[in-house]
Amino acid sequence: MNHKRIEDLVRKLLVELGEDPKREGLLKTPGRVARSLEYLTQGYRMRKSSVVNGAVFTSETNNMIIARDIEVYSMCEHHMLPFFGRVHIGYIAEKQVLGVSKLARIAHASASVATCTLVATAKGYVSVHAHVRTRT
Repeated sequence: MNHKRIEDLVRKLLVELGEDPKREGLLKTPGRVARSLEYLTQGYRMRKSSVVNGAVFTSETNNMIIARDIEVYSMCEHHMLPFFGRVHIGYIAEKQVLGVSKLARIAHASASVATCTLVATAKGYVSVHAHVRTRT
């Protein structure tokens, strides 16, 4: 992501909105916006393999695995505004389990792109299902 280019675009947007980007309260705004967009869209720069990082383990039990209250931050693809929430991930393991911290990383990676909530949910499911065998 090109921070300088994003900052220049934000300055132009401020002018277009009728603001003065040189006004004291707005001087650092372009940099803040660039950093927030970098955070909200970091999923574009993540490799799927690095999210799970080999943390798939053999398990003799076929229990339900649940991770609750995982905070996620994303950006609405329709309005380019941030939104946040909590997600829960659950699956019934079948001979393999993912490390619990990886469930949170999958949720984070799935949400960290411009998206709508339903698409982020589906991406998280596909990602968990791609790494471990689950009962459907």
